[in-house]
Amino acid sequence: MANEYGGDQIQILEGLEAVRKRPGMYIGSTSARGLHHLVYEIVDNAVDEALAGFCDTIQVFINQDNSITVVDNGRGIPVDINHKSGLPAVTVVFTILHAGGKFGGGGYKVSGGLHGVGASVVNALSNWLVVRICRDGKVYEQRYERGKVVQELEVVGECDKEQTGTKVTFMPDDTIFEETVFDYDTLKQRLREMAFLTKNLKIVLTDLRGEEPLEKTFHYAGGIKEFVTYLNRSKTPLYEDILYFEGNRDQVYVEVAMQHNDSYNESVFSFVNNITTPEGGTHLTGYRNAITKTFNDYARNNKLLKDSEPNLSGDDIREGLTAIISVKIENPQFEGQTKQKLGNSEARAAVDSIVSEQLTYYLEQNPLVAKSICEKSILAQRAREAARKARDLTRRKTALEGMALPGKLADCSDKDPKNCEIFIVEGDSAGGSAKTARSRATQAILPLRGKILNVEKARLDKIYGNAEIKAMITAFGTGIHDDFDISKLRYDKIIIMTDADVDGAHIATLMLTFLYRFMPELIKQGHVYLATPPHYKLEKNKKVWYAYSDEELNSILTEVGRDNNNKIQRYKGLGEMDAEQLWETTMDPEKRVLKRININEEASSEIDLTFTTLMGDKVEPRREFIEENAKFVKNLDI
Repeated sequence: MANEYGGDQIQILEGLEAVRKRPGMYIGSTSARGLHHLVYEIVDNAVDEALAGFCDTIQVFINQDNSITVVDNGRGIPVDINHKSGLPAVTVVFTILHAGGKFGGGGYKVSGGLHGVGASVVNALSNWLVVRICRDGKVYEQRYERGKVVQELEVVGECDKEQTGTKVTFMPDDTIFEETVFDYDTLKQRLREMAFLTKNLKIVLTDLRGEEPLEKTFHYAGGIKEFVTYLNRSKTPLYEDILYFEGNRDQVYVEVAMQHNDSYNESVFSFVNNITTPEGGTHLTGYRNAITKTFNDYARNNKLLKDSEPNLSGDDIREGLTAIISVKIENPQFEGQTKQKLGNSEARAAVDSIVSEQLTYYLEQNPLVAKSICEKSILAQRAREAARKARDLTRRKTALEGMALPGKLADCSDKDPKNCEIFIVEGDSAGGSAKTARSRATQAILPLRGKILNVEKARLDKIYGNAEIKAMITAFGTGIHDDFDISKLRYDKIIIMTDADVDGAHIATLMLTFLYRFMPELIKQGHVYLATPPHYKLEKNKKVWYAYSDEELNSILTEVGRDNNNKIQRYKGLGEMDAEQLWETTMDPEKRVLKRININEEASSEIDLTFTTLMGDKVEPRREFIEENAKFVKNLDI
């Protein structure tokens, strides 16, 4: 029988076969994100050697053939026989899941690689992998193909007795990964973060694929203090010092660095054993408790808050705060499906007590800094109260409460959010075309007049007072910030549709800044898209083609022939298209191209910095960003 289901239908996957069968379970995905994860797994092992005090330099090479080499000067993976398996220890590390020096037995006190799957998973998902180890004056080598040993461990040379280390070179399996080309900038961001989090560790990234090698060295003697300086470089600090607290409690090593700036956004990032925890956890809770209590105590004791005034909230104190919370812990316990939230109760107590004690001492020693933070927090408190009053008017009430949707919103008739989408359109003329073009059942149109408020430079009360932002909040239905509730979302897709020019790009960036700062879950859960209107229309012999880039236009011209019969129109804006053209190029679900906006949570500190650089007050970092990224611009209207 075709659908027989008995004992023999139950498969047993031996060793690394399971990894090759279900790679997503081990590295998250087989997209570019999973591909880069392979590098992090090998680098994490080297960083663990640094955390244990045996390694101070890691080199990462993107080779000409797009393979990766990671070299460290740690102790070198052991090569002697592991008696439980009868295999050399290095073979165990690269071919057996859940094997490693991180499960007790004194190999490592703390480590980023928690499950012992790193090296073996990289091996399983590579066409080939070669490991070279320098130990005891000898160089050992072993080669694997798709997880299987093809060259037994052998001595291939000699090295200085004092010299130790491991060199791993691997080529990702192109039958597993959708994308096998490594991105230099993606690796650069992650390696920079690793270097910040491991004081004095030097990490060198070299890309050998171009005519000239690209090389970047990350080495921060100040560790996370320098991380805060880096993140605040596009902002104006409120005071010169970077507050730094460290200590050990209950076998938890705690490091915290923080500094307020003149912005209104909180940028706080937490890590456990150098691994980012986007959903926070007990270490972040301990930190927040400590600063809220300590600043309120200080403000009360020094009469900065009157007896009649309420306590400052955590949000008030954290306005314009950049902070890094990094803990090292022997047995981290993670919560949640994605394992991105720390659950150890001892981490909360450790961070709370260390920060409370050392912050109290700092504030007493530095009354001017303490006063400036408290005054900013009190201003934030007043603005928050004004925002609360404005928010109560903005909240989308139920039909019984009678809060109408924005007047300029052309809503759709279908009331099931799963079927519905809303186009945020720049300008009334494009809005008019879009309203005529749309499918009324499932497509809503919200035209915006001009550029919306830059939320990077505004407090909550100003944001709630802005008509265009208020219209969006009401239309989406979810509320924002602390009131955000995704279950009330009225549309499955929020599509930003702006002109294909510099102004349009600026409006789209303002929109994304607002969504990232106040409704990040909409982006994280895949509800936010950019429409891609065509740049050109080509007519020839009563036939019409649309091109979305210069390259596509050239490709069409090569196909149809370049002659005087070609009529080419360059679209400067959506308003230049009639309703029919707008529908068939940009709005028709059967033909359109939408770009979904994603957040890579592993690079959240870099995303935060990018928004601040582009939308903040400081000109110099923005100029540097433009100069660095100008080479990637494909279409620019001047």
